[in-house]
Amino acid sequence: MLFKIILSGHLEFGSDRTFELALNMFLQRAETYYKNDILLKPTEVFISEKSMLDIPRCIINSAAEKSWRNTVHLLDTIAQYAIAGNIGAWKLDNGALVEHAFIEPKGDKSAVQSFLRGRELLTQGQQSEAKDALSSAIEKYTRNALAYERRGYVNYKLGNVSDALYDFTKSIDIYPHSPDAYMGRAIVNLHQKNYAAAAADLDMAIRTSIPHQPIHWRARRMKGECHVELNEFAKAEFELKLVTNKTFKAEDSNAAWQPTAFYNYGRALYGIGKYKEAFQAANKARTLSQEPSDDLLQFVSVAAEKAGVNN
Repeated sequence: MLFKIILSGHLEFGSDRTFELALNMFLQRAETYYKNDILLKPTEVFISEKSMLDIPRCIINSAAEKSWRNTVHLLDTIAQYAIAGNIGAWKLDNGALVEHAFIEPKGDKSAVQSFLRGRELLTQGQQSEAKDALSSAIEKYTRNALAYERRGYVNYKLGNVSDALYDFTKSIDIYPHSPDAYMGRAIVNLHQKNYAAAAADLDMAIRTSIPHQPIHWRARRMKGECHVELNEFAKAEFELKLVTNKTFKAEDSNAAWQPTAFYNYGRALYGIGKYKEAFQAANKARTLSQEPSDDLLQFVSVAAEKAGVNN
């Protein structure tokens, strides 16, 4: 049986020596253990001048289970030489997600441990402690894009908006292929009501993610909302039509936002004169909402009157 495979991410090794060790390990194991049944060509992903492995996006349309398993195992092995970064791997069968692997350094390097500790503290709500740990990770390795991104989120939660903007931008400057930093900077721009800048960042979050990641659909929904605020209703319609046509599993965070998506989809449709469709979208938002807002209820009435339908 053959699968579609998507690989995306990067690993930073921090020094020429460690990079060479990781490359040699990759080559040795690929030949000795896996008989070169690997989905990656080392000459295309190992970047010697940056001491990193970089896979902005690799799509293999037809791969065997063994090739998938070999590649994931080998990437996990060399990840333990890395000092920062991560790699996502997705296995698809006829468009359906069959398996997902998340690969990252977990060794005893102090920069790695500081980052992992900061991320864990953040999930526990210990924001000040998380910031200290993430700052420590950055001090130990200044090209840690993920640590900057997570610290940006902490700074935003702590109300340090300018510091958050700096951190997200720094993360993007270091590694411009990860959607999370674009999402973070978009949130800061939305906080400042800079909808055009937020839409641009959300577009990059869409481009650097895949539809099997929740962040992809979150970015589309938020980008559509930005276009509504900018009165760019055709652009908003495009994004929000995709979102509202998508069915999300209950555990996907996007599911809870579908009422908002339908409401703003209705606003976009209304803005381009599709009044009947606007009413249908807004009414769907009302149906999905446990406690419809006054703004939504008022919009349903306005759209119904404009469309000439009974509400």
